[in-house]
Parts: sequence; C-alpha cells; structure tokens
Amino acid sequence: MQFYIYEFSKYIPTISLGENGQYDPFNLKKYWDNDNFHAFFVKLEDELIGFVLIEGSKVSSPNTIKEFFIMAKHSGKGYGKEIAKKLFNMFPGFWKITQIENNKSAHAFWHKVVKEFTNGSFMEFLKDGKFTQEFNTIRQ
Repeated sequence: MQFYIYEFSKYIPTISLGENGQYDPFNLKKYWDNDNFHAFFVKLEDELIGFVLIEGSKVSSPNTIKEFFIMAKHSGKGYGKEIAKKLFNMFPGFWKITQIENNKSAHAFWHKVVKEFTNGSFMEFLKDGKFTQEFNTIRQ
C-alpha cells in the first residue's frame, strides 16, 4: 500500500509523508466487514505483486474498482490485464471505472483493457477531472 500511495503522490500533491516516514494508510475496515467490498492480493508464484480493492454492485450502483496496483517491476507484462478480466467475469453486470485525468498511464491501461474485453462496446467520457469507462459484462 505504501508503494501505491507513493506512486499516486505524483498526481495528488496533497499526499505527503507523515512524521514517521510513512504515508497514512487507507482505512480498509469496510473490506473486511462489508460483503459489498472485496480486497484481493495479486501474487505471481510466491511473490506479492499488487492488490485490488473492489466495491461490488448494489441495486443502485455499479461494480467499481476502488484501487488497482501492480508493482512497477511487473507492470507492462500483462498481469494487470489478466487480473482485470478475471474480476470483470467474477463480478458480472454493470461496471464503472475511473481514473484521474493526469494519470495518463492508468487511463491508457483501462481504455485498452475495457475496449478489448467489451469488443469496443463501452462508453467513455471525461468529467470533473476524471476519465470514466462504463460497460456491462453481461452480453445481451
């Protein structure tokens, strides 16, 4: 989580190290206590290479990826794409994924993955400084 927050600090200037030399961690309590929130570790053989935090759909809201991280030394090797597609299949239905506008690499990644997964059947827009992809994994 510290590596992820460090990476994100280049996009959000208000993120800074605490006096103890660490970033304030996310509050993950809801991922252990609420059935609609899901935390996944991404492992390659015996090595932890990332994590994903998901909010599952409810009647009035879509599946969303809250946080998605693959360690830099493993990025660009297809692991993120493979994990994303597994999650889309694991949580069928409507999805909404967002990226902050100045995180160009995240936008390029999600645009490509969603386009490939949906065969181009998705909506994408930029609003309030965030790119959003919306799609349905249940094929009509």
